Amino acid sequence: MIRARRIGITAVALLALAGAAPAAAGAAPARQPSAARPFTAAGDSDTGLPPGWRVTGGGAARQLEWHSRSTVPMGDARVEFYAGGRLLGHPRPGGDGRTFRLGLEDVPARALKDLQVRAAGRRLDAQDSPGTAHAPGRGALTAARPPAPLPAGKVDPGRPGPYRTTSGEYQLKPVALPGFPAPVEMRAVVVSPQGATGRRPLALFLHGRHAPCYKPHSDEVGGAWPCPAGMLPIPSHRGYLQDQKLLASQGYVTVSISANGINGQDWAAEDGGAQARSSLVRQHLARWAQWAAQPASAPDAVRRGPRADLSRVLLVGHSRGGEGVNRAAMDSLYPPPADQDGYHGRTRWHISGTVLIGPTIFGQNPVADVPSTTILPGCDGDVSDLQGEVYVDGTRGVSRGTALHSAVYVVGADHNFFNTEWTPGKAQAPAEDDFYDDPDQRDAVCSPGTATRLTADQQHRAGATYIAAAARLFVAGDDRVRPLLDGTGVRAPSADPARVLTHAVGARRTGGVLPDGPVTVIGAGRLCSAVDPSPSAACLPENTPGGSPHFAQWETERESGRRAVALRWSAAGSAVRIRPGSPVSLKGAEQLALRVFVPPNTTGTQLDVAVTDASGHRAALGRVRVDGLPGTDRTASFWAREVRVPLTAAVRGKLDLRRITTLELTPRTRAGQAWLMDAWAWRPGTAPVRPAALPRVDIGRLAVKEGDSGVRTYRVPVRVSGHGSGQVRVYVIDPVTYKATDRLVTVRPGGHDIDVPVRVRGNTRYGQDLPNDIVVKAVHGAVVGAHRGGVTVENDDPQPTVTVTPVADRVTEGEPLRWRVNLSAVADSDIGAVFVVRPVTDGPELSTKDVDPKWLEETTGEAADPERPLSALENLYLWVAVPAGEQSAEVSVPTVGDQVKEQPEKVRFQLTDDDGKVHEGAPVLTGTVLDAS
Repeated sequence: MIRARRIGITAVALLALAGAAPAAAGAAPARQPSAARPFTAAGDSDTGLPPGWRVTGGGAARQLEWHSRSTVPMGDARVEFYAGGRLLGHPRPGGDGRTFRLGLEDVPARALKDLQVRAAGRRLDAQDSPGTAHAPGRGALTAARPPAPLPAGKVDPGRPGPYRTTSGEYQLKPVALPGFPAPVEMRAVVVSPQGATGRRPLALFLHGRHAPCYKPHSDEVGGAWPCPAGMLPIPSHRGYLQDQKLLASQGYVTVSISANGINGQDWAAEDGGAQARSSLVRQHLARWAQWAAQPASAPDAVRRGPRADLSRVLLVGHSRGGEGVNRAAMDSLYPPPADQDGYHGRTRWHISGTVLIGPTIFGQNPVADVPSTTILPGCDGDVSDLQGEVYVDGTRGVSRGTALHSAVYVVGADHNFFNTEWTPGKAQAPAEDDFYDDPDQRDAVCSPGTATRLTADQQHRAGATYIAAAARLFVAGDDRVRPLLDGTGVRAPSADPARVLTHAVGARRTGGVLPDGPVTVIGAGRLCSAVDPSPSAACLPENTPGGSPHFAQWETERESGRRAVALRWSAAGSAVRIRPGSPVSLKGAEQLALRVFVPPNTTGTQLDVAVTDASGHRAALGRVRVDGLPGTDRTASFWAREVRVPLTAAVRGKLDLRRITTLELTPRTRAGQAWLMDAWAWRPGTAPVRPAALPRVDIGRLAVKEGDSGVRTYRVPVRVSGHGSGQVRVYVIDPVTYKATDRLVTVRPGGHDIDVPVRVRGNTRYGQDLPNDIVVKAVHGAVVGAHRGGVTVENDDPQPTVTVTPVADRVTEGEPLRWRVNLSAVADSDIGAVFVVRPVTDGPELSTKDVDPKWLEETTGEAADPERPLSALENLYLWVAVPAGEQSAEVSVPTVGDQVKEQPEKVRFQLTDDDGKVHEGAPVLTGTVLDAS
């Protein structure tokens, strides 16, 4: 006998937090998929898995496995397994770049329905799932054209400065980081200005998640760390030399650091490696602080340039590197718990700003009091939902609101080409365009050669220009460059021919009208939810061709507090009135700035804007025009343009600008749609930024044994440090249904305001490890570091053993072979058993023509022709699940009749062990099929 695989346990979470009304989600963009080859292991049609999937192993080693026909590049977006629209988890990548495995420790067998593989909102397995592949020609909503060029700004930060540059590298002793078995390299390339006097500001670059290793003179890359024999590290940190040289020519000391050691190990990190990347950044900054104080101790590459001024630091992060430098900025202001951090020294630097290029933000907790510029590539095929928009939207109302947070949308840019080491034709290692192009389904916006798609050189030049713009504004304090970043609508000629659009929050904006708060909408519009799958609540219907960066999905199916105002009209003059819960002040402002988006590829949408004060006085402020971005069903192009109207009419009409009660939008085009993200009182200038003293929240994870009897209560570990008090929203995820309830909680350092008890009832029945998870997001006056954690209840009971008995193991062709799988004891979870086909030991064997062809295709992904013995099929498995609370279940093989006179034919299956292999003594299913003639 062999022990079976467990899939469930009994544990009851008593939630200390009452549920609030959940809010809502838009559709993620459908993306060009990579195809999956047939790789199925399944039982009958009730438990059959789609092509590309199989269940392997048994016991604690049982896994759900997906195999892609083509290599899935190691990227920055997390690969996710879904079933029935529910997130199962983040699989571990295999070494071949095609196989992904997820332990089924916490997943009942009956949940494995409608399986999908996603990454940042796009399907990876769609081509092999009926009805999900792109239809020919569906890529374009309408003909895509580049936006008209904007007028040139007063300054152009993309022009080289007066200094020649010098380059070099340093390599220090590797460092140990919590949760990472292998040390992480301390390696960097330095580019400095020659002849610059005095201390110079420092710009540090951190690359994203890319394969860490490659085999020279081949296309082979690897994800293991350290690099195995015959492979070399990919020099991703050298991919920003063009950006570094531009900044160095303008007087900055620059350093780009390597993070291959994190990329090769972050698959298991609950935060995707954000804390580890922060630790690595601050390890390097600590060395630079030491070298600034003791120049003689610095490596030669550092001594070649001027001393760095650590009071003026710009952090530049690409992809997961963007999330890493955001966390480094947070950790520099609000220190993390020592046991989760790899840097334990003092903070001897000041982060003046961050630049985030196609970034991830899994925790969706940006640092509100550090200025940022987020570059959004319009043709990003990796972080394709453009979730980096949250670095703008997610800062609203969190702190003082004086830091500028800018989004820079680059039409036609992909994810990889900002790094030359990820760019084909420039990279030392294998590289590719991350926007997957299909010659049969070319994309009207993003396929190479279209009017909107940028070349690698054009894209990198635009990126370097806007990195330099952020440096000049955040570090040098030159307000003349602000209009390039804040939605004013001017361009930097050095970035031509790229079409670059911007919007922003913060700086000197005040008096926000935010749909997230208590708002009433009257007329031809409604409040819609950014994160909610319900068609009646969602801002974008499920079948919308394309997606919105503003509505990037978070950890929960529904989310409170992320909303927009959706306008829809069929005749000009259909006014929409938006009334915030309390009056807002526009006092002292010059203009009203609105962030509005319309459907991609539409032009000429016009809206009249008016405001009304508390006394009922109304002023028409003017008319704005909003055009859509170039977009297709493969892009996230529902992105807000910033438009402004002067407040002159309100001043002239003597409105009380301190008490504005209504914002009115009246369409002047015949019919259309628009979405309002927010509206602000705007005046020029850059406000001084003083980070607030805030409490910091970090969620931990506790693993406990179930026990054999009694009831024990455990609490989710929560640490609150820092100063003051603030509000966070806590979501408690039900461990069985995965539904989340949420509550707004006020937190204080050292307090126990987030109190989530988990009651665990012990028993002696076998079951699954059960995670009781919570996720947390900052709302006001707080920051959140580790946003996810909980109590994992570990099963400690022995696995039932499996035996099999025949039900109908000798049948006439056309009848099903049937066996009963029995457990030695009832379990608290579904119990799965996997049987693999084996050659028969005597007589003829059942062939592919003897079984139901539909069953054969569903089970193996293979056709009956050419005829061959069943044991010749590589992927023929029978999988049976014994439901929780029951002790047996049937498994069957459907046979078909034919007109051929044959001898009795046999088939044989044997139970697999924890490693997916068979051993002597394992239970065997045998069957015989008799000729009907």
